[in-house]
Amino acid sequence: MTGPASYLDLADPACDVTSPAVHAAREERWWVETSYGWAVLRYAEGSALLRDRRFRQGNARWPEQNGIHSGRFAGWWKETLLSLEGDDHARLRRLLMPAFRNKTIAAMQPRFQALADELVDGFAPRGQVELISEFAEPYAARIICVLLGLPEDHWPQVAHWADDLGKAFGTAIADDLPRIEAALDGLYSYVDDVVAARRATPTGDLVSTLVAAQEADGLSARELGVALVFLAMAGMETTRNQIGLAVQTLLRHPDQWALLGSRPDLGASAVEEVMRVNPTVTWVTREALEEVDLGDGLVVPPGGIVQVLSHAAGTDPSAMPDPSFDITASRPPHLGFGAGAHHCLGHFVARTDMAVALPLLARRMPGAVADGPGSWLPVSGNTGALAFPIAFEPGH
Repeated sequence: MTGPASYLDLADPACDVTSPAVHAAREERWWVETSYGWAVLRYAEGSALLRDRRFRQGNARWPEQNGIHSGRFAGWWKETLLSLEGDDHARLRRLLMPAFRNKTIAAMQPRFQALADELVDGFAPRGQVELISEFAEPYAARIICVLLGLPEDHWPQVAHWADDLGKAFGTAIADDLPRIEAALDGLYSYVDDVVAARRATPTGDLVSTLVAAQEADGLSARELGVALVFLAMAGMETTRNQIGLAVQTLLRHPDQWALLGSRPDLGASAVEEVMRVNPTVTWVTREALEEVDLGDGLVVPPGGIVQVLSHAAGTDPSAMPDPSFDITASRPPHLGFGAGAHHCLGHFVARTDMAVALPLLARRMPGAVADGPGSWLPVSGNTGALAFPIAFEPGH
């Protein structure tokens, strides 16, 4: 795309929702048509849409939009937190919430710090690293193990399943379906064994708490399995991807990388800034419950799908007069975690573990530069690095 985009084929692997053509389209109009419905390109309209009660979370229809109408995956997807609405969504979210409160996650910060240090110790002396396999993936997967109370040495298998199941968020979902279904079977079997063990011997972890909730709060065994499989997948995949994207962004701004290495107190603001300009969740979905006239010629029919493009909204000059990357700047809240009733349940986990990891990487990898192009997912759907080699000054 060279000129403004009047139509976006979000399913096309070549589609880049951060492209200059999308920015040019944003200047002309706040919405465009897409292969899945419509897309919102500006911050004010996007933020309002995510909170508009005339819409529901639109992911429930994602499998059928990609030609998947039945099977294990399609059934599971319809029962996840992403797809549930109303009382069922509120009840399940209420049961899970205590494990994800800020105070609960803040108490885990020393464990996150120790884990990050341990991983960096493994590659800092040699001055080079493949960031995803040597840091981002084990870090994200081991944190999920800590959070759920799983043995940390199980992380490679959990990560493998979560990675394959995470392909459900990609635009090649139909091609990846056999791997997605196999991962779902593996994770379900593993979670069933963990639940049985906690039922016999509670340990005070999240799984034990949820097993107890089965009796006290009417959480069914099926709901418990669906939730745990979803948490294992979503927590690992999104954090791993966002760490790679964050480092990619920071390395494009060496002054910011050096500043973050010397100012660990900027970790939290760095997380917000990289998610504003380079989010792993490139669009957030809503589905109209009724006919909605959004103005400017956009009338969404019942069942119509609208995507809020996270990067386009986050870099919208009408909301941020200077949208250039700056980890010291104060910004309106980005939309990378969604908003409204479906605001990401695990946002405190993601914010905390990345606020620990990014300053540590910057401090211990001075002078870091990309050591080759790496391998990247399409910049549509959920994006991120598959491999990201980096070179830096060794021994820090």
